[in-house]
Amino acid sequence: MPILYTTKASATGGRAGRAVSENGVLDVTLTVPKELGGDGATGTNPEQLFAAGYSACFLGALKFVAGQQKVKIPEDTTVSAKVGIGPREDGGGFGIEVALTVSIPGLDRETAEKLAAAAHIVCPYSHAMRTSTEVPVAVA
Repeated sequence: MPILYTTKASATGGRAGRAVSENGVLDVTLTVPKELGGDGATGTNPEQLFAAGYSACFLGALKFVAGQQKVKIPEDTTVSAKVGIGPREDGGGFGIEVALTVSIPGLDRETAEKLAAAAHIVCPYSHAMRTSTEVPVAVA
């Protein structure tokens, strides 16, 4: 596939550290939630970052398909992503689960459902989750 945009972010310290984008705009303190054994300190975590990225990306896909179908969606349209983490059943590590909720105020339910289904096909996060995209890992 032709790549149209590439960015990079790096983390140090793991779940209790810092993550920074290559341009420095994203610069967050990472903390471990109490539910995962952390002390509950103020900060964010990979699951929150994934939820934010997925919800923003899905909303972009929703706007894209709405435009293609000549449907006007209001500015206060929201997508919420609920991300959970837990041990995999195979005992080999951890897995995540994601659920999306789309709210398009003023749009009839049938149209909203059709747009959400189309966005789920277009959204690259949805595609990656659905197809178990392989991720190359290299040691620098």
